Amino acid sequence: MSSVPFHYVDLRTFCYVTEAEQRVEDALRTFLPPEFEIDRAESEGHHGDRILVLSARVENADGIRHVLERLETLPAGEFDRLLAELDDRVTENTEFFLTLSKQAAFRGEVRRGDGITLRAKVEAYPAKKEHALDSVETVLEELTERA
Repeated sequence: MSSVPFHYVDLRTFCYVTEAEQRVEDALRTFLPPEFEIDRAESEGHHGDRILVLSARVENADGIRHVLERLETLPAGEFDRLLAELDDRVTENTEFFLTLSKQAAFRGEVRRGDGITLRAKVEAYPAKKEHALDSVETVLEELTERA
């Protein structure tokens, strides 16, 4: 993938008190380039429990390509499902959302599921949802061909 269709990609997950922080960080790193810095912010749950928010913003083209290459390994058929759901996954603010399995990511696998949120700001000119939809559709089709 020579051109990068996103301005940036944000990845975020939560580490609850019942989880090992290093394992959650390892799961997030499944999608990140090597040696990438992860931001940490502490929050509090409804019952006063500590929640650690782990996040990373990938802004350079090589880093975004790395994230997209990891998404290439989604199981067969997932890209067809994503294409069918595209209108619900791209916002009026030209953002593409996808949730990924934190458990699978810890094992080094890429699966759709819960636990890790991917938000990508789509390059679309003019910045309208219909243009963003076209851009994301092109990316997903390219990933389908490469998978």
